[in-house]
Amino acid sequence: MPLGLRRKKNKSRESSNLVENEEVGGHATGSSVKSTVNGAGLPPPPANLRPKLVFHTQLAHGSPTGRIEGFTNVKELYGKIADTFNLSPPEILFCTLNTHKIDMEKLLGGQIGLEDFIFAHIKGIKKEVEVFKSEEALGLTITDNGAGYAFIKRIKEGSVVDNVKVISVGDHIECINGKNIVGTRHYEVARMLKELPKEQKFTLKLVEPMKAFEMLEPRSKGAKPASENKLGTGRGTLRLRAKGPATVEEVPTEFEEKAVKKVDDLLESYMGIRDTELAATMVEVGRDKKNPDEFAMALDEALGDFAFPDEFVFDVWGAIGDAKQGRL
Repeated sequence: MPLGLRRKKNKSRESSNLVENEEVGGHATGSSVKSTVNGAGLPPPPANLRPKLVFHTQLAHGSPTGRIEGFTNVKELYGKIADTFNLSPPEILFCTLNTHKIDMEKLLGGQIGLEDFIFAHIKGIKKEVEVFKSEEALGLTITDNGAGYAFIKRIKEGSVVDNVKVISVGDHIECINGKNIVGTRHYEVARMLKELPKEQKFTLKLVEPMKAFEMLEPRSKGAKPASENKLGTGRGTLRLRAKGPATVEEVPTEFEEKAVKKVDDLLESYMGIRDTELAATMVEVGRDKKNPDEFAMALDEALGDFAFPDEFVFDVWGAIGDAKQGRL
């Protein structure tokens, strides 16, 4: 199918899980048992088929250490953490790996190292801010937590938003001009912000992550696009997918790391989002395809809801090819 003919598709509390007086330092045990993800229209997989892995977790602003297991996707992970700490799952904004800080380099995406320690960042202060859009680009990079919350991953230095000091990396965008966007994917939020008229004011309702006293420090600009983003430090990783099986895999190869990073950079350049899980899926889809049209058809099959621009698909295909040839 030629690229120009592609079309968009329709779219009880367990306090016993807490561990007292345990050092912060991730740990996991278990075997590489594959499990089926609870995809659209599919029942949850039976418990005996879920990866038998145990991860340690804390609330990022401070808490006892908890143990969680038996999850196959991000929503189930948040549910396990919420049960452990007597929270409601919607209170969790996002998770970081091996650090309690709001560090977008350590953001939990589609992979968790088998020895990674999970820190959950929960809702803190709500704030409302008015912004004057003096330029077409706001200087924001948006991502989401895989469970319906879009949040700010990066702020470009010197940009419109950089001059609004109350807006910070890690802030969840709850409303734009009074419209609630909870449940809206990151690429749709990025599009909505881009389409706001220039030379006019708009209002954002934000929720910042709860912070401990020692975390109150000057705001970060977020992850630098050119920096390396290691997906976990364990000997292997638990790969969580939106569709398909959750599997225990080896640490990503050099090809996979370089290709995923380049595709993630292209996502930011074309769509204003960063999403390592999405980038990894695209690399996985494209690694054995023979030409761009075959790659485009496979993308439509796997990720049809995105309706990627043709130029973007060509560039992703080229990036995967460069990574295969060691040119990245």
